[in-house]
Amino acid sequence: MVPVNGVELCVQTFGESAAPPVLLIGNTLLTWPDEVCERLTRRPRRVVRYDLRDTGRSTVVDPDNPGYTLRDLVTDAAELLAALGLPRAHVAGFGVGGWIAQLLALDHPDRVSALTLIATRPTAPGPADADLPEHDPELMKFIFSAPQPDWADRASVVAAMAESARHMAGRAGFDEAAVRERAGRIFDRAVVPDGADPAAVHRSNQIGTAFAAMDSGDRWRERLGEISAPTVVIHGEDDPFFPIGNGEALAREIPGAELIRLPGTGQELPPRVWEEVIAALARP
Repeated sequence: MVPVNGVELCVQTFGESAAPPVLLIGNTLLTWPDEVCERLTRRPRRVVRYDLRDTGRSTVVDPDNPGYTLRDLVTDAAELLAALGLPRAHVAGFGVGGWIAQLLALDHPDRVSALTLIATRPTAPGPADADLPEHDPELMKFIFSAPQPDWADRASVVAAMAESARHMAGRAGFDEAAVRERAGRIFDRAVVPDGADPAAVHRSNQIGTAFAAMDSGDRWRERLGEISAPTVVIHGEDDPFFPIGNGEALAREIPGAELIRLPGTGQELPPRVWEEVIAALARP
């Protein structure tokens, strides 16, 4: 547990302390598969992953009514690097974690030696810009019509997350057993403080609901040209949540950014793409 910015974050590190650091930002630390972290240490890299506020074992208050902003999450990341004695790191963000990674590179450029953005977009929650593709209509129909699980019941949550992952996956398919195992681990790690709503806590852990409720502050897409860190954008060609046009925009608007397309891949990090992701994260 590391105190930063008025909260405590649950942090896990892999690898030798002297190796070049990589900071992985997702919703919970389990956004990033254990094997990806372990394999990165053989590059060698020092890998850092952590639970955002209101997820995992980090400070939990009220995920449905976050008393913090997106910029607070960016400050958390910057202060975490400082607390760990890391002046700079290769920063990677997956999905909503990509918003934090982009803003960290913009607002704390001295902290970011390189940037990897996976399955994310250059705008905050809400309607997409007119030139960017929106969420897939069939996916949104599923999200808004699917029955809600009993968020306090492990089996119900695991089943719901498996069905959601099926809709998020690309045409190459997905490993249901692996998805269920991860959803169960996320459920088991969630801390429900006295007086907190278990449903809100487990929703936040599994699907990151705090992002929809929090203040995202000023737009940053128009500032992407200020990013100076070497950048790789990795995006699934079948991503229904943030369709690949969002990744194309990031790669186009961040100076010198490289776009890596993942055929048959959706909003996911399946084993078949790990080697490409690890290779990008192991760059200087």
